[in-house]
Amino acid sequence: MSKLARTQVVRLLIAAGKAAPTPPVGPALGARGVKSMDFCKEFNARTAQIEPGTPVPTLITIQPDRTFTFVTKTPPVTYFLKKAAGIEKGAGKPGHEILGTINAKHVYEIATIKATDEHMKHLSLETIARGVVGSARTLGLQVVP
Repeated sequence: MSKLARTQVVRLLIAAGKAAPTPPVGPALGARGVKSMDFCKEFNARTAQIEPGTPVPTLITIQPDRTFTFVTKTPPVTYFLKKAAGIEKGAGKPGHEILGTINAKHVYEIATIKATDEHMKHLSLETIARGVVGSARTLGLQVVP
């Protein structure tokens, strides 16, 4: 019986257009018998229209015969929030320090982008927006109307 007897799923956060057979991609796929260069070429081609360097959550499904398929999702909410507020990183003490502000328009735009993700399709835009506001508070951002 082979070492890879069942389908495996690998979750990675890869910069758009910058996948390379170096960590984290190379070791994650190489350990499962997949040629990481094949994945990198396909991933970079598929994310070419996205701004280079944007983090893209990726689910890679590896079959027992070492073939693979992958699904890309929209960037994390925190990426959009940091970009909108113009900050590099979140607060050291969330709830105690405010690093910046974002307005309701930003929250709505981020929620609209996240609503296109497969696992968010069943949620209302209002519910997704509430999650965005919660993430903003955790980063130390104040949401203003």
